[in-house]
Formats: sequence, structure tokens, C-alpha cells
Amino acid sequence: MIRILLVDDHPVVRQGLKGMLVADDLEVVGDAGSGQEAIAQAALLKPDVVLMDLRMPEMDGVAATAKIAGTGPRVLVLTTYETDSDILRAVEAGASGYLLKDSTTEDLIAAIRAAARGETVLAPSMVAKVVGQVRTPPLSAREAEVLKLVAKGMSNVEIGRTLFISEATVKTHLLRVFNKLGVSDRTAAVTTAMDRGMLQ
Repeated sequence: MIRILLVDDHPVVRQGLKGMLVADDLEVVGDAGSGQEAIAQAALLKPDVVLMDLRMPEMDGVAATAKIAGTGPRVLVLTTYETDSDILRAVEAGASGYLLKDSTTEDLIAAIRAAARGETVLAPSMVAKVVGQVRTPPLSAREAEVLKLVAKGMSNVEIGRTLFISEATVKTHLLRVFNKLGVSDRTAAVTTAMDRGMLQ
């Protein structure tokens, strides 16, 4: 029997998941509405798998995952958020997998079983994002600085004046950023960098 703890700040989502997870080898042993509550429930109930939402009050799912993952249960993130930075933060915190809430019941049950076996589970749309994140070379400090100023709406001339470098040097830094991010313009560079958690 695979013992499951459900963690989501919306009671209706927890109830819906309970109704979905009906199988001979699955048992929902408890639920929690916040990261703090999840940590306490995981310690008390000793589940095999924790289904964890990311965005919750008090303590988010990433922080709760970091506390729970090393204590025994496998944490499977189930969320509506699929930005590169969310995925990477969850995996770095110790999550065994990452699924979106639009997953089918069959996919969710299969993922729980896989996580319980110690396997890593990623929604198909997540695989490309994680691989892209891992393969993206980091921006240099100067490249990041130039990109932050682009995000603020500055022109190349204004960036050059602010950083005490020539406009040609600004363009060179931007071309390197474009190359590293696989984009061809300023807007795409800012958007991609934000999606990947390279810019706040």
C-alpha cells in the first residue's frame, strides 16, 4: 500500500485529489493546507509519497519539500506553475518529480507509483525545460548587468553611459546574451532570462 499525503492550500483541490486517487494500492493518509502543516503531517503520518503544491501561504512548497525530502517520503510536486525557475527550485530542493494539475488521473496515479519506487517523474512538457535550463551557459556578471538594464527599458546608449562602457561593448554583451539564451532580440532575451530564473 502506498501512503499519500496531499498538500495544497485549496481544500477543494485536496478533496478532488482524494476522490481521484482511488486504487487498490493507494491510500490517502492525510492532507495539509500549508508548507508548515505539511512538515508536521509528514513527520506524524510517515507517508511514502507527498503530493506538494508550490504556492502556499506561510511556507511555500519548495521550502517544505527541502525539509521533507531528506526524511523519507518522496515528494512529487503537483502544481499549475511550469516556469523553468519553479521546476529547477523544486528539483534542487529534493522533489522526486514535477507534474502539472492538468495531468490525467491515470498519469497522476502512474507518477505516484513511480515516485514510490524511487523513480524520477517529470511531465513531458517539463523535460525540455529542465534540459534547456541545464544546457544554458551562465551569463557573466557584466552580461547579467547589461540585461537587467535592458529589462528596465534602457537603450544601448543609456546602458553604456550607466556602466561607463561604449555602445559597441553593450552590443557585444547583448549578442553574447542572445547566443547563450538562443534568442534574437532584446525582448526575448529578457523574457527567457526571467523564465529561467536568471533575472528577478
